[in-house]
Amino acid sequence: MTAVVPQQNQVGFNFFDPVQFDTIQRICKMFANSELVPDMYKVSDKNSIEKAMANCMIAIEVAQRIGASPLMVMQNMAPIYGKPSWSSKFLVATVNTCGRFNPLQYRFVEKGMLGMVDYVEYVYDNTTKRKNAVTKQFDGRKTMDIECVAFTTAKGSDKVLESSPVSVRLAIQEGWYTKNGSKWQTMTRQMLMYRAASFWTSAYAPELSMGMRTVEEMQDIQDADYQEVVENTAAEEKAERANKVNIGSDIADTDTSNSETPNNESVETKTETAKEEQKIPGF
Repeated sequence: MTAVVPQQNQVGFNFFDPVQFDTIQRICKMFANSELVPDMYKVSDKNSIEKAMANCMIAIEVAQRIGASPLMVMQNMAPIYGKPSWSSKFLVATVNTCGRFNPLQYRFVEKGMLGMVDYVEYVYDNTTKRKNAVTKQFDGRKTMDIECVAFTTAKGSDKVLESSPVSVRLAIQEGWYTKNGSKWQTMTRQMLMYRAASFWTSAYAPELSMGMRTVEEMQDIQDADYQEVVENTAAEEKAERANKVNIGSDIADTDTSNSETPNNESVETKTETAKEEQKIPGF
Protein backbone atom coordinates (compact mmCIF):
# COMPACT_ATOMS: atom_id res chain seq x y z
CA MET A 1 0.00 0.00 0.00
CA THR A 2 1.46 3.32 -1.05
CA ALA A 3 1.41 6.15 1.48
CA VAL A 4 -0.02 9.42 0.21
CA VAL A 5 2.07 12.41 1.23
CA PRO A 6 0.09 15.67 1.23
CA GLN A 7 1.65 18.38 -0.86
CA GLN A 8 2.83 21.35 1.17
CA ASN A 9 1.70 24.78 0.12
CA GLN A 10 4.54 26.85 -1.21
CA VAL A 11 5.04 30.19 0.53
CA GLY A 12 6.23 32.85 -1.90
CA PHE A 13 8.18 32.19 -5.06
CA ASN A 14 11.86 31.58 -5.63
CA PHE A 15 13.56 34.66 -7.06
CA PHE A 16 16.56 32.53 -8.06
CA ASP A 17 14.57 30.00 -10.07
CA PRO A 18 14.78 31.12 -13.74
CA VAL A 19 11.45 29.50 -14.67
CA GLN A 20 9.55 31.03 -11.74
CA PHE A 21 11.22 34.39 -12.20
CA ASP A 22 10.33 34.50 -15.90
CA THR A 23 6.71 33.56 -15.11
CA ILE A 24 6.33 36.20 -12.42
CA GLN A 25 7.81 38.84 -14.73
CA ARG A 26 5.05 38.16 -17.29
CA ILE A 27 2.43 38.43 -14.55
CA CYS A 28 3.95 41.71 -13.31
CA LYS A 29 3.94 43.12 -16.84
CA MET A 30 0.24 42.32 -17.11
CA PHE A 31 -0.53 44.13 -13.84
CA ALA A 32 1.70 47.07 -14.79
CA ASN A 33 -0.37 47.67 -17.93
CA SER A 34 -3.71 47.47 -16.15
CA GLU A 35 -5.90 50.47 -15.34
CA LEU A 36 -7.21 48.85 -12.14
CA VAL A 37 -4.00 49.02 -10.11
CA PRO A 38 -2.80 52.13 -8.20
CA ASP A 39 -0.35 54.50 -9.87
CA MET A 40 2.75 53.11 -8.14
CA TYR A 41 2.16 49.73 -9.86
CA LYS A 42 1.14 51.15 -13.24
CA VAL A 43 3.33 52.20 -16.18
CA SER A 44 3.16 55.94 -16.83
CA ASP A 45 5.30 58.90 -17.82
CA LYS A 46 6.43 59.22 -14.18
CA ASN A 47 6.68 55.48 -13.53
CA SER A 48 8.92 53.41 -15.83
CA ILE A 49 8.13 49.83 -16.79
CA GLU A 50 11.06 48.58 -14.69
CA LYS A 51 9.90 50.39 -11.55
CA ALA A 52 6.25 49.42 -12.03
CA MET A 53 7.15 45.74 -12.53
CA ALA A 54 9.42 45.79 -9.46
CA ASN A 55 6.58 47.16 -7.30
CA CYS A 56 4.18 44.58 -8.72
CA MET A 57 6.64 41.76 -8.00
CA ILE A 58 6.96 42.77 -4.34
CA ALA A 59 3.18 43.05 -3.99
CA ILE A 60 2.65 39.60 -5.51
CA GLU A 61 5.27 38.08 -3.22
CA VAL A 62 3.55 39.63 -0.18
CA ALA A 63 0.17 38.38 -1.41
CA GLN A 64 1.46 34.81 -1.68
CA ARG A 65 2.91 34.95 1.83
CA ILE A 66 -0.32 36.05 3.50
CA GLY A 67 -2.65 34.14 1.17
CA ALA A 68 -4.40 37.17 -0.30
CA SER A 69 -5.28 38.37 -3.78
CA PRO A 70 -2.42 40.34 -5.45
CA LEU A 71 -4.89 42.97 -6.62
CA MET A 72 -6.23 43.41 -3.08
CA VAL A 73 -2.69 43.83 -1.75
CA MET A 74 -1.93 46.47 -4.38
CA GLN A 75 -5.16 48.30 -3.55
CA ASN A 76 -4.53 48.29 0.21
CA MET A 77 -0.75 48.59 0.63
CA ALA A 78 0.51 52.17 0.41
CA PRO A 79 3.87 53.79 1.22
CA ILE A 80 3.66 56.26 4.13
CA TYR A 81 6.89 58.20 4.83
CA GLY A 82 8.71 55.74 2.58
CA LYS A 83 7.48 52.61 4.42
CA PRO A 84 4.80 50.17 3.20
CA SER A 85 1.62 50.25 5.30
CA TRP A 86 -1.70 48.43 5.32
CA SER A 87 -5.12 49.98 5.31
CA SER A 88 -6.87 49.10 8.58
CA LYS A 89 -9.92 47.64 6.81
CA PHE A 90 -7.72 45.25 4.84
CA LEU A 91 -5.89 44.15 7.99
CA VAL A 92 -9.19 43.36 9.73
CA ALA A 93 -10.46 41.51 6.64
CA THR A 94 -7.24 39.45 6.53
CA VAL A 95 -7.69 38.36 10.15
CA ASN A 96 -11.38 37.52 9.62
CA THR A 97 -10.79 35.44 6.47
CA CYS A 98 -7.52 33.68 7.35
CA GLY A 99 -9.45 30.70 8.76
CA ARG A 100 -7.57 30.57 12.06
CA PHE A 101 -9.72 32.96 14.11
CA ASN A 102 -13.33 33.91 14.49
CA PRO A 103 -14.19 37.46 13.30
CA LEU A 104 -12.84 40.28 15.44
CA GLN A 105 -15.23 41.94 17.86
CA TYR A 106 -14.92 45.17 19.82
CA ARG A 107 -15.84 46.13 23.36
CA PHE A 108 -16.35 49.79 24.31
CA VAL A 109 -16.30 51.19 27.83
CA GLU A 110 -17.09 54.80 28.71
CA LYS A 111 -14.79 55.86 31.56
CA GLY A 112 -16.14 59.36 32.28
CA MET A 113 -15.00 62.80 31.25
CA LEU A 114 -11.30 63.22 30.59
CA GLY A 115 -10.60 66.45 32.47
CA MET A 116 -7.23 68.12 31.91
CA VAL A 117 -4.75 65.78 30.18
CA ASP A 118 -1.02 66.48 29.90
CA TYR A 119 0.68 65.49 26.66
CA VAL A 120 4.02 66.12 24.95
CA GLU A 121 4.26 67.83 21.58
CA TYR A 122 7.45 68.17 19.58
CA VAL A 123 7.80 71.74 18.29
CA TYR A 124 10.43 72.73 15.75
CA ASP A 125 12.92 75.35 17.02
CA ASN A 126 14.56 77.52 14.35
CA THR A 127 17.43 78.37 16.71
CA THR A 128 18.52 74.80 17.45
CA LYS A 129 17.25 73.45 14.09
CA ARG A 130 15.56 70.53 15.82
CA LYS A 131 12.29 69.56 17.48
CA ASN A 132 12.05 70.11 21.23
CA ALA A 133 9.62 68.37 23.58
CA VAL A 134 7.01 70.79 24.93
CA THR A 135 4.49 69.74 27.61
CA LYS A 136 0.95 70.97 26.92
CA GLN A 137 -2.52 70.43 28.37
CA PHE A 138 -5.64 69.25 26.59
CA ASP A 139 -8.95 70.50 27.95
CA GLY A 140 -11.04 67.34 28.00
CA ARG A 141 -13.64 68.40 30.54
CA LYS A 142 -16.32 68.03 27.87
CA THR A 143 -14.80 64.99 26.14
CA MET A 144 -15.78 61.43 27.06
CA ASP A 145 -12.91 58.99 27.61
CA ILE A 146 -13.83 55.88 25.63
CA GLU A 147 -11.81 52.67 25.84
CA CYS A 148 -11.86 50.00 23.13
CA VAL A 149 -10.58 46.41 23.20
CA ALA A 150 -10.52 44.08 20.18
CA PHE A 151 -11.10 40.42 20.97
CA THR A 152 -11.91 37.06 19.42
CA THR A 153 -11.20 33.35 19.83
CA ALA A 154 -9.15 30.93 17.79
CA LYS A 155 -11.05 28.30 15.81
CA GLY A 156 -11.69 25.30 18.07
CA SER A 157 -10.81 27.14 21.29
CA ASP A 158 -12.83 28.98 23.91
CA LYS A 159 -9.91 31.13 25.10
CA VAL A 160 -10.61 34.80 24.49
CA LEU A 161 -7.72 36.71 22.89
CA GLU A 162 -7.83 40.41 23.76
CA SER A 163 -5.81 43.35 22.47
CA SER A 164 -4.24 46.01 24.64
CA PRO A 165 -6.86 48.63 25.54
CA VAL A 166 -6.91 51.78 23.42
CA SER A 167 -8.56 54.88 24.83
CA VAL A 168 -9.11 58.53 23.97
CA ARG A 169 -6.78 59.44 26.86
CA LEU A 170 -4.04 57.29 25.32
CA ALA A 171 -4.62 58.92 21.92
CA ILE A 172 -4.16 62.37 23.48
CA GLN A 173 -1.06 61.38 25.45
CA GLU A 174 0.52 59.85 22.34
CA GLY A 175 -0.27 62.97 20.29
CA TRP A 176 -2.63 61.22 17.86
CA TYR A 177 -5.76 63.10 18.93
CA THR A 178 -4.31 66.63 18.81
CA LYS A 179 -2.56 66.45 15.43
CA ASN A 180 -3.63 68.81 12.66
CA GLY A 181 -6.13 67.08 10.40
CA SER A 182 -6.51 64.15 12.79
CA LYS A 183 -9.62 62.00 12.38
CA TRP A 184 -9.57 61.05 16.04
CA GLN A 185 -11.78 63.99 16.95
CA THR A 186 -14.38 63.39 14.21
CA MET A 187 -14.29 59.54 13.94
CA THR A 188 -13.33 58.60 17.48
CA ARG A 189 -14.96 55.16 17.71
CA GLN A 190 -13.81 54.14 14.23
CA MET A 191 -10.21 55.13 14.96
CA LEU A 192 -10.36 53.27 18.28
CA MET A 193 -11.46 50.10 16.46
CA TYR A 194 -8.75 50.46 13.81
CA ARG A 195 -6.01 50.91 16.42
CA ALA A 196 -7.32 48.10 18.64
CA ALA A 197 -7.41 45.74 15.64
CA SER A 198 -3.84 46.68 14.76
CA PHE A 199 -2.73 46.03 18.35
CA TRP A 200 -4.53 42.66 18.32
CA THR A 201 -2.88 41.58 15.06
CA SER A 202 0.57 42.60 16.28
CA ALA A 203 0.08 40.48 19.41
CA TYR A 204 -1.56 37.31 18.04
CA ALA A 205 -1.00 37.19 14.27
CA PRO A 206 2.00 39.35 13.29
CA GLU A 207 2.64 37.10 10.28
CA LEU A 208 -0.58 38.40 8.70
CA SER A 209 0.64 42.00 8.79
CA MET A 210 4.27 40.98 8.10
CA GLY A 211 5.40 43.48 10.71
CA MET A 212 3.94 46.43 8.81
CA ARG A 213 1.89 49.13 10.54
CA THR A 214 -1.41 50.46 9.29
CA VAL A 215 -1.71 53.69 7.32
CA GLU A 216 -3.34 55.41 10.29
CA GLU A 217 -0.51 54.34 12.62
CA MET A 218 2.18 55.62 10.27
CA GLN A 219 0.42 58.95 9.88
CA ASP A 220 0.16 59.32 13.65
CA ILE A 221 3.69 58.21 14.50
CA GLN A 222 5.59 60.19 11.83
CA ASP A 223 8.94 58.36 11.93
CA ALA A 224 10.32 60.96 9.53
CA ASP A 225 10.36 63.52 12.33
CA TYR A 226 12.35 61.16 14.53
CA GLN A 227 14.93 60.61 11.78
CA GLU A 228 15.29 64.36 11.34
CA VAL A 229 16.00 64.83 15.05
CA VAL A 230 18.58 62.02 15.04
CA GLU A 231 20.37 63.43 11.99
CA ASN A 232 20.48 66.93 13.45
CA THR A 233 21.74 65.61 16.78
CA ALA A 234 24.51 63.62 15.09
CA ALA A 235 25.60 66.69 13.10
CA GLU A 236 25.67 68.83 16.25
CA GLU A 237 27.74 66.26 18.17
CA LYS A 238 30.18 65.98 15.28
CA ALA A 239 30.62 69.76 15.12
CA GLU A 240 30.99 69.97 18.90
CA ARG A 241 33.69 67.28 19.13
CA ALA A 242 35.67 68.42 16.09
CA ASN A 243 39.02 70.23 16.50
CA LYS A 244 39.21 69.90 20.26
CA VAL A 245 43.07 70.19 20.11
CA ASN A 246 44.65 73.10 18.26
CA ILE A 247 47.54 71.91 16.13
CA GLY A 248 50.18 74.57 15.47
CA SER A 249 53.59 74.70 13.80
CA ASP A 250 55.38 75.30 17.09
CA ILE A 251 56.30 71.97 18.71
CA ALA A 252 56.73 73.62 22.11
CA ASP A 253 53.00 74.49 22.21
CA THR A 254 52.01 70.79 22.29
CA ASP A 255 51.33 69.34 25.73
CA THR A 256 53.83 66.50 26.30
CA SER A 257 53.49 66.16 30.06
CA ASN A 258 52.32 62.56 29.68
CA SER A 259 55.07 61.59 27.23
CA GLU A 260 57.86 59.34 28.53
CA THR A 261 60.53 61.12 26.48
CA PRO A 262 60.95 64.94 26.61
CA ASN A 263 60.66 66.92 23.39
CA ASN A 264 64.33 67.94 23.29
CA GLU A 265 65.50 64.33 23.63
CA SER A 266 63.10 63.24 20.89
CA VAL A 267 64.39 65.92 18.53
CA GLU A 268 68.05 65.06 19.31
CA THR A 269 67.38 61.34 18.75
CA LYS A 270 65.75 62.01 15.38
CA THR A 271 68.69 64.26 14.35
CA GLU A 272 71.30 61.62 15.26
CA THR A 273 69.31 58.91 13.41
CA ALA A 274 69.19 61.08 10.30
CA LYS A 275 72.97 61.64 10.42
CA GLU A 276 73.63 57.89 10.74
CA GLU A 277 71.38 57.17 7.75
CA GLN A 278 73.36 59.66 5.66
CA LYS A 279 76.60 57.69 6.40
CA ILE A 280 75.20 54.38 5.08
CA PRO A 281 76.77 53.63 1.66
CA GLY A 282 74.48 53.35 -1.28
CA PHE A 283 71.96 55.82 0.12
